[in-house]
Amino acid sequence: MEMRGMMGGFYKISEWIMRLSVTNVLWVLTSLPVWYLLILLLRASTTDEFVAMIVPICILLPFTWFPSTAAMFSVARKWVMGDTDVPLLKTFFRSYKQNYLQAMLGGLLYAAIFAVLIVDYQVYLKRIPNLGVLSILFLALMVLLIISLFQFFSLLSHFHMKTLQLIKNAVILTIGRPLRSLSTAIVSAFVVYISLRFTFLIPFFMGSIIAVFAFYNFYLTVQKMQFAAQSDEEQLPIEDSPTKDEEQPSKR
Repeated sequence: MEMRGMMGGFYKISEWIMRLSVTNVLWVLTSLPVWYLLILLLRASTTDEFVAMIVPICILLPFTWFPSTAAMFSVARKWVMGDTDVPLLKTFFRSYKQNYLQAMLGGLLYAAIFAVLIVDYQVYLKRIPNLGVLSILFLALMVLLIISLFQFFSLLSHFHMKTLQLIKNAVILTIGRPLRSLSTAIVSAFVVYISLRFTFLIPFFMGSIIAVFAFYNFYLTVQKMQFAAQSDEEQLPIEDSPTKDEEQPSKR
């Protein structure tokens, strides 16, 4: 029997709290080494210590954080597309296993780029205290990379593509849809800011909330692009591969 009224509202809220928290905890636990090193990174007092911590973090990211984040986005995808009662543990770990290789390969590339940008910024900051325009350029590149990372995970959870196609389309969506990209960046930054103020949100809600909003924005973008492509009788790069639901089980 479905509960209605105020009690029904409280029940639905509690359900979503459970879904978000369980998925976020799974995300944190499956990438725990990275989180431990990030805590040590925040305590670094010198540039040498900072650089020394960046290296092992970038090595571990592709093998732990990227697959676990891809799995979290796969769960968020189910929610956004209406399957809110999806089994959390089964969906998370099945997606973790299925997408592990592509998430790792994409992670190797992203981690290398992030490492180069961060180390270069720290080195230039040490040599040139007032970077000015160069500092803004570094920040802009970092923001673009982070947004394209959201697109990468959304594409990975939604479409069957080769890894290079995923990265290429992630960049295309980031640059080609600036308003959507900007809204994703602003909301994600706000969630991170609030989570840093109230740190209990980090292990329970931060990642899952960002994943839901990022995939929701991505899904709206893809639907509009597909509708426009059908109207113009043109094909989009992201339509060359079937979605996860369209792929036959035997091919997974």
